[in-house]
Amino acid sequence: MIPKPEEVNLLTGESASQQIESEKKPSSALDEPVSHWRPRLTLNVMVDDFVFDGSSLPADVHRYMKMVQLGKTVHYLPILFIDQLSNRVKDLMVINRSTTELPLTVSYDKISLGRLRFWIHMQDAVYSLQQFGFSEKDADEVKGIFVDTNLYFLALTFFVAAFHLLFDFLAFKNDISFWKKKKSMIGMSTKLWKVKKALKMTVAWRGLRPEFQFGTYSESERKTEEYDTQAMKYLSYLLYPLCVGGAIYSLLNIKYKSWYSWLINSFVNGVYAFGFLFMLPQLFVNYKMKSVAHLPWKAFTYKAFNTFIDDVFAFIITMPTSHRLACFRDDVVFLVYLYQRWLYPVDKSRTNEFGESYEEQPKRKPHAD
Repeated sequence: MIPKPEEVNLLTGESASQQIESEKKPSSALDEPVSHWRPRLTLNVMVDDFVFDGSSLPADVHRYMKMVQLGKTVHYLPILFIDQLSNRVKDLMVINRSTTELPLTVSYDKISLGRLRFWIHMQDAVYSLQQFGFSEKDADEVKGIFVDTNLYFLALTFFVAAFHLLFDFLAFKNDISFWKKKKSMIGMSTKLWKVKKALKMTVAWRGLRPEFQFGTYSESERKTEEYDTQAMKYLSYLLYPLCVGGAIYSLLNIKYKSWYSWLINSFVNGVYAFGFLFMLPQLFVNYKMKSVAHLPWKAFTYKAFNTFIDDVFAFIITMPTSHRLACFRDDVVFLVYLYQRWLYPVDKSRTNEFGESYEEQPKRKPHAD
């Protein structure tokens, strides 16, 4: 396969050993496939003493069976299964001209019949993905889900994902589907839109049809807007230097494949940082007003579940460390929000992050006539 480009320090360039190795290769050979070594060999032998029906052998197991005739009875030898799923692309080692020795780890373990059939089906599924056009890297990521994750935890993840789909369907039926895929618990500006000179415009969704509502700010809304703007200003003083400093630090201390890779990584970290920034003003507003906005229990439950659902997938899906940390930023904000909800009273006159207020209007007395 074509070797992956090595990561280097963009300021200092390649090391001496890398320069020597690159000088040995002609320029036309840098993009050509080279031999790689698999440093691990995993052997599994089925230990279950299982009697198969000779007329209906399982097709998946049959191709791994070796038959012997002992008198009038046909026996099969212990089934040997070579685990190909454990061979990851990231573990391959390039065989270059200076290589004299290569490591090899032979792993032997027993396997049950059910687990054997499961791994056979998974191995065939990965092979089918490559036949349908998936790249080797994409197929390798799928293998990592099954190889690097405990099967019980993986089953729990599938159950949680199915439950999440069911919860989304119920949320849609209860007309709170506009929160769908909005994992940020607190962090949106209190107003959807604002117009100067104390005018406001809000957008209310009725199914798929938006309704625009115009009005004036109340005293509570004016304070909320003021604190929201104040929090954004203070947090920007902190976030801008952190983003620039993080980009400079990564340039000095972390190796990248190219300047483009460093630039994209810096922009992505900035997006994560500002995503966290937009979640914090509501906490500041709650602190200054010593209250929290009312939120119906159905919407609160959906938000709570949607906050922690991504944490499960963060453990089983291969992703950059920065993205994995970004999955847990909502948890921190949500825990702080729960503390504020316990500490401060609920003010139904306050508008929540969707511009809605749940203040009870006094009932009108019926007319005498």
